[in-house]
Amino acid sequence: MKIQRALLSVSDKTGLIDFARGLSGFGVELLSTGGTAKAIAAAGIPVREISDYTGFPEMMDGRVKTLIPKVHGGLLFLRDDEKHQAQATAHGILPIDLVCVNLYPFEETVAKKGVTLEEAIEQIDIGGPSMIRSGSKNHRSVTVVVDPSDYPRILEAMRLGNGATTPELRARLAVKAFSTTGAYDRAISSYLDNESAPGESISLEFSLTGRLRYGENPHQEAELYGNFFDYFEKLHGKELSFNNVLDITAATRLISEFSKPTVAILKHTNPCGVGSVGSDGNLTEAWEKAFATDRAAPFGGIIIANRPVDEALARAISEIFSEVIIAPEFTADARALLQKKKNLRLMRLLQEIPAADRDIRSVIGGLLVQDADVSAKEGVRSIEHHVVSSRPPTKDEIEAMEFGWKIVKHVKSNAIVYAGKDRTLGIGAGQMSRVDSSRIAVWKAGEAGLSLKGSVVCSDAFFPFPDGLIAAAEAGATAAIQPGGSVRDPEVIAAANDRGVAMVCTGTRHFRH
Repeated sequence: MKIQRALLSVSDKTGLIDFARGLSGFGVELLSTGGTAKAIAAAGIPVREISDYTGFPEMMDGRVKTLIPKVHGGLLFLRDDEKHQAQATAHGILPIDLVCVNLYPFEETVAKKGVTLEEAIEQIDIGGPSMIRSGSKNHRSVTVVVDPSDYPRILEAMRLGNGATTPELRARLAVKAFSTTGAYDRAISSYLDNESAPGESISLEFSLTGRLRYGENPHQEAELYGNFFDYFEKLHGKELSFNNVLDITAATRLISEFSKPTVAILKHTNPCGVGSVGSDGNLTEAWEKAFATDRAAPFGGIIIANRPVDEALARAISEIFSEVIIAPEFTADARALLQKKKNLRLMRLLQEIPAADRDIRSVIGGLLVQDADVSAKEGVRSIEHHVVSSRPPTKDEIEAMEFGWKIVKHVKSNAIVYAGKDRTLGIGAGQMSRVDSSRIAVWKAGEAGLSLKGSVVCSDAFFPFPDGLIAAAEAGATAAIQPGGSVRDPEVIAAANDRGVAMVCTGTRHFRH
């Protein structure tokens, strides 16, 4: 069916003039509203004001201009139904074969600082969604356009179809149209919910980014939704898997805790080792500290740096097999070296990752939503004010506490980290008993040939009994940082005092399930 008449009413005028000129070139009569009509007319393209067609002026400050039977009848009537045709003729309703609408910028408006409820309400589009839905319901006959990026393919379809679009194209456009109005309504309901009754409902809308190689296991299919690739660019290697995306996210969240040049190695979202250097140091030194923590676990792991990767670091990293390397940049020499490994994925971090504000997980029958865990930096401010032991920590011990506390938050519970002031020495993760996590951390340090003498032990939750603290002291730790809060805190503190261990209780737990 050749498009004879089109209604254009857009707030985003990107590409509008070229699209209108293209439609007019096919002999399509253009109907339009307000500013859209003025823009088209100013370009010398024939256009008819909608009020001239309907016989009703725009009224009520523009709230009513297309909510009229001559508009919706023109979109909705069935072209192959004789009764519909007769009723349309009797009431002077002409077919509208294409409707092009994009909606008032509600989300942009409410994102502005200081916007009032009244201002937000005036950006709730009524006529636009109504026309989109009417046209989409009748997509067997009507082409519905909500995205300026679709203008060229519609004109191309009309060129190939002698002024008509295909049923397949109209169906795809209708799906996009209903998705657009659905997301628009969810944005409005979410805003009004937060204004009147925060937390009573939650709305999520993410567009498909692409299919992943597979899920957690090769027999599981997986997809990625949202804007992940606004933050990362894949420079080299195989397509990402489900696990890769999880690991990249965990690695980036961890490295964001550090301002000094730092390298971290992760496996299954758990840190294997982290190393930092001073501002005058180089990343290769940081890598050596991180890798020295555990030389076995990093095989097939994730490496992330918060500074550009140069050839020296690339050469050191390339000695082991890694799944992914992430950095804000790679020098040309580093890329040339690393790209020799065809399966290695190189990911460039494109922009600073915003702090997460909410954490969402799926559960049977619904979702769990919580505030995101605070930055571990919050837990080490004014350490001197959180000392609970007889002996206060030394300057070096405080630095080690600050370093390790940033890491323990990112280790699966129960989590124990032994650290120096710029490196990890032993990490115990995910055990049912905190003592077992401590034993694993001590064992790993021994396997790596690292001494824990003079180290700091960091625990993501309180020591429920003195045994964990005693084991850490026997391993060589001279200071401990933990949330505190156990009914046996006095016993744990007494055990620390008996062994000359400086202890800080932050009051902030960092469980990671």
